[in-house]
Amino acid sequence: MHITLPDYDGGSLVNLISEIEHRLIGSAPSPRLHAHLAEHIPDAETYVLCLFDGLGAGQLDHPVAVPLQDSLQAAVDCPFPATTTVSLSVLATGLPPSQHGLLGYQAWIPELEVVANTLQWTTLWGDPLDYELEPVLPAPNLAERLGAAGVETITIQPGNFLQTNLTKVLFRGNRFEGIWTLQEWVDATVQLAAQPNRLVVAYLPHVDVAAHVSGQESEEYAEALGAVAAAWESVVNRLPQGAVALATADHGHIDFPPHKQVKIDKEDHEGRVFYGDGRAMFVKGEGASLAAKLPATWVPVEEMAHWWGPGPHHPQFWERAPDGVLVADDDVLLLHRFSNSRLIGNHGALTDAERMIPLLVGSGE
Repeated sequence: MHITLPDYDGGSLVNLISEIEHRLIGSAPSPRLHAHLAEHIPDAETYVLCLFDGLGAGQLDHPVAVPLQDSLQAAVDCPFPATTTVSLSVLATGLPPSQHGLLGYQAWIPELEVVANTLQWTTLWGDPLDYELEPVLPAPNLAERLGAAGVETITIQPGNFLQTNLTKVLFRGNRFEGIWTLQEWVDATVQLAAQPNRLVVAYLPHVDVAAHVSGQESEEYAEALGAVAAAWESVVNRLPQGAVALATADHGHIDFPPHKQVKIDKEDHEGRVFYGDGRAMFVKGEGASLAAKLPATWVPVEEMAHWWGPGPHHPQFWERAPDGVLVADDDVLLLHRFSNSRLIGNHGALTDAERMIPLLVGSGE
């Protein structure tokens, strides 16, 4: 089991968000980037933050990723667990998971005593939840703090995301710009960056989708990564004066073909609730005995609560937290009865490939 904890003091995604917020309005609730990282970011009137889902720092070695590699300044840590909704909640709030309170992709909702899929905000078997979504994350969030100081926050995302439950959770206070093609994404990003006093958050899912479904050795993955690299290059080349473009990710990826996937026995589900991710499986109930029969290490919550970040904890942190985590061996994926075994690419734990995300920088002439 390889574990390097995120550097929430100045070397993580939360500190990147804090650095941007501080540059724009002079304050932020979390520590800024370490000086040796912050020095790579020029001052700007408007910042563009491109979020390339699933693009770990180690994935920039691919031959088609040259435009991304050329802009690489450093690597930072995503939060624990290394998964989309946890990292996007960091982006939305400027807080670590310990403080924003969304602790995993599959999250325990204590009021309902059920596990939610936080991408869809349904049960793990697809039923809708009777749950108010907009207050899930703390207020004021990043967009609300920036807005109160006269800085507009705009998010550019696929148009079909507009009315989703996840958008309701994450993007309270944002202006939403929907796009349908990569060219529209480039055009919208460049045009919206032309006005000062803005934070433009531009999201692309292509790499993550291809890595999950087809794996990093596939033609589909190479095509998606090449398309994202070309889109980034276009944004940087067309960026208006006074704007700076930054790019990062929410997590990296590792391929786990079927022979590296381990299913938890049916009888072991009795008296336990499994959630989280297959690389860091959360358990409500007794978990130590499972580590003796699974390729995983059991870590009680009292020993690893700081993996989510420092205090003060979200008011529901301990209610939402598991009793502990089964951290899968580095080359193994754990599956509970509701897990999706068809996905090749996965993430969630604290290996370098999952945790380390790039910091890319480009600026207008």
